Amino acid sequence: MTDNSTERRDTAAGVLGAATVATGLLAGVFYAFACAVMPALARSDDRVFIEVMGNVNDVIQNPVFFLSFLGAPALTAVAARRYRGAPNRWWVFAALAACALVLLITVAVSIPLNNGLADAGDPARIADPAAVRDRFEDTWAAWNVVRALLSTVALGCLARALFLSRRPQSSAYLESAAGSSASR
Repeated sequence: MTDNSTERRDTAAGVLGAATVATGLLAGVFYAFACAVMPALARSDDRVFIEVMGNVNDVIQNPVFFLSFLGAPALTAVAARRYRGAPNRWWVFAALAACALVLLITVAVSIPLNNGLADAGDPARIADPAAVRDRFEDTWAAWNVVRALLSTVALGCLARALFLSRRPQSSAYLESAAGSSASR
């Protein structure tokens, strides 16, 4: 016979583990952009920069990316619900707050910038590609670094919560038995 509390704890830990992996994948995407993709594109001329970023913005909209991008905060929210009474809940809540900020920045800053870049049209036909790039590059790159940092903070918090969730759970029965004369 299985213990329901053990099953619930294992399920909660599984959700927490999945949230940790999804958040790690997302942090890795933002990190790669911050330390490799954007610095490499900075070396490109304006039209190439606009074309490549447009291509990236098109191809990143795929089920695999959305699974981690939406899965990280969704799984973290489920984990926060499951751990709401647990000692490690504050780590999960902090991760959820960081994930929410990543989503907010993406919706409020990154997506509008991406849309503005796309609305500029075909890079070969843009009259002033330097102006289009200037309106996009520095702001997008700076906020991407913020997303990378927040995602990394969320990852660290989730990893800490996961570590704490694997520690042996104390039992009221064992604690009371340890102090009783029958156990001596």
